[in-house]
Amino acid sequence: MVDLATHWLGLSLRSPLVIGASPLADDPDRLARLVDAGAGAVVLRSIFEEQIVNEQLAAHRFLDSYVDTDAEARSFLPDTDVFSLGPEPMLRHLEQVRTTVDVPVVASLNGITPGGWTDIARQLQDAGAHAIELNLYDVPTDLDSTSGDIEARQLETVRTVAEQVTVPVSAKLSVFHTGLPNFATRLAAAGAQGVAVFNRFYQPDIDLDTLDVDRHLTPSTSAELPLRLHALALLHGRVDLSLACTGGIHTGHDAAKALLCGADAIQLVSALLDDDARSLARIHTELTNWLTEKSYQSVDEARGAMSFQNVTDPQAWERVNYARVLQGWQPPVPRRQS
Repeated sequence: MVDLATHWLGLSLRSPLVIGASPLADDPDRLARLVDAGAGAVVLRSIFEEQIVNEQLAAHRFLDSYVDTDAEARSFLPDTDVFSLGPEPMLRHLEQVRTTVDVPVVASLNGITPGGWTDIARQLQDAGAHAIELNLYDVPTDLDSTSGDIEARQLETVRTVAEQVTVPVSAKLSVFHTGLPNFATRLAAAGAQGVAVFNRFYQPDIDLDTLDVDRHLTPSTSAELPLRLHALALLHGRVDLSLACTGGIHTGHDAAKALLCGADAIQLVSALLDDDARSLARIHTELTNWLTEKSYQSVDEARGAMSFQNVTDPQAWERVNYARVLQGWQPPVPRRQS
C-alpha cells in the first residue's frame, strides 16, 4: 500500500490533499466528511483586512459618532463593544473545527499591511491554529507604487507576523512576481516556513447590456495547473520552504504532477464545490492508483522527481523551451471533405 503521509510546514499530514481556504470549511460536519474522504489538513476561510476595518468604521460612523451629539444619546444607543467587529466569529469557528476533525487546521489572513495582523495572528494561534497562511493578495492600482515597494510591504507583513507567533507561517503568493525564486528566498529570510503557489486573482468582467462591472467567480480548471507546476519545479530543493500547490488540481493525475514538481501539500477548492467528499475520495483514489502503477512506495519518493534540480533536461523549465515549443508547432491538418 502506498504511503500518502507527508510533511507540510513542519506538520504531519496523513495525505497531501488539503482543503483550501474557502466556504468548504464553514460547516464542521461537511468538513468531517472531507477528512474521512482523505483530506490531510484544512485551511479555513480567510479573514479579510478590509472587512474588519470597514465593519469597525461603520459601527463608529452610525453609533459612536452620535453618542455625544445629544444629552440622552448614551442612554439608548448601544455600545459598539456588544458587536463582533473583529476576528471573534472566526476564532470561535476555529475552536469548533479543532474539536471536530483530527487533522491540522490552518488559519488564513488575507491582507497586505502589517498593522493589526500581528494581534490577530496571535489570537488565531491561541485559539488552536496549527499554522497561519498569509494570503498576499495585492491588486496594484497606485501609479506611484513600484514592484519593489509592493514586495517590501509584503515582506514586512510576513516578518512582523512571523516574529509574533510560534506556529509556522506560510505566504500564499500571486502569479505576477517577476523574480519568484529570489522573492521566495527573501520570504524565507523574513521568517516564512512555506509558500503556496498561486492565489487566484479576482477578475471582473464587463456586462455589455448593463454597462457595469460583472462580479463573479469562475472556478478553476486543470488548464491553470502548468503555471503552478513551473513555479514548484523552480523552487523545489532550491529554497528552504515548504511548498503547496493551489489552483488547477481537479484529478489524481493533476495531484501527481504537483508532487513530481515538488509540492508538499496540494490545496483543493474548485474540484470539491459540487460533490465535495465524493470528489475528494475520487482524487485520493486516482493519486494512490497512479503512485502504485509507477511503483512508488510513498509520496516522498515521487516528490520533486521532475523538478528543475532533478529532471533530465533542466532547459525544459527555462526560456529555451519556449523557442522549442513555438518552432515545433504545426497547424492542424484540415479534414478532407468526402
